[in-house]
Amino acid sequence: MNQEFQGKTLVISGGTRGIGKAIVYEFAKAGANIAFTYNSNAQIAEEMIKDLETNYKIKAKAYEFNILEPETYKELFEKIDQDFERIDYFISNAIISGRAVVGGYTKFMKLKPKGINNIFTATVNAFVVGAQEAAKRMEKVGGGSIISISSTGNLVYIENYAGHGTAKAAVEAMARYAATELGEKNIRVNVVSGGPIETDALRAFTNYEEVKQATIDLSPLNRMGQPEDLAGACLFLCSSKASWVTGHTFIVDGGTTFK
Repeated sequence: MNQEFQGKTLVISGGTRGIGKAIVYEFAKAGANIAFTYNSNAQIAEEMIKDLETNYKIKAKAYEFNILEPETYKELFEKIDQDFERIDYFISNAIISGRAVVGGYTKFMKLKPKGINNIFTATVNAFVVGAQEAAKRMEKVGGGSIISISSTGNLVYIENYAGHGTAKAAVEAMARYAATELGEKNIRVNVVSGGPIETDALRAFTNYEEVKQATIDLSPLNRMGQPEDLAGACLFLCSSKASWVTGHTFIVDGGTTFK
């Protein structure tokens, strides 16, 4: 698989932590050049660039980006055009947390339009604009692969997750529409949907320990999901091994959704 990724470029939103960081390293190991975004931590981004370029001999660049302003993806991709010759893969991964999700990460009766709208903007609208910009570039090189990261929280109940779970259901539907319309350009669009994955984002949940134990108890594999578990699925879906896979949601949940 390695040879096919060399000289190709991945663009990923939210590349400095958790699932995004694992995906960056998975693609770097395969030889892909990486353009990733970060929200505020420029220092971590710079350290990653040095590490990636030194250890994997690829080109890596980081760009500051606010996922709550998805229309600025156009400017972001213009910057990436100046730094990279081509774009082959786009992964919409970044999420929001903290103040931006107030009124969105809560019980149903406490949900507020602003919090829900922010989650929807960061999940669905950001996927749409990012995928549109990526697809224009992919068309020039004969095709490509687009992935949205999702969560099984749209299939099973997770406390306080109504806002996120509903937005994830929406982005999965949007990805199917994108897949149907972009197929003629040889662009495949899929979703990687994770069960509870051990990340800083999950640790921020008020009931993290409870979620962790429940996941371990539910999973036939008796462990939490790790960011690398989703990264491998992304690499597969972007590879030629998945050349007839599009409009699909690939669930990586350790067997937890069925139980």
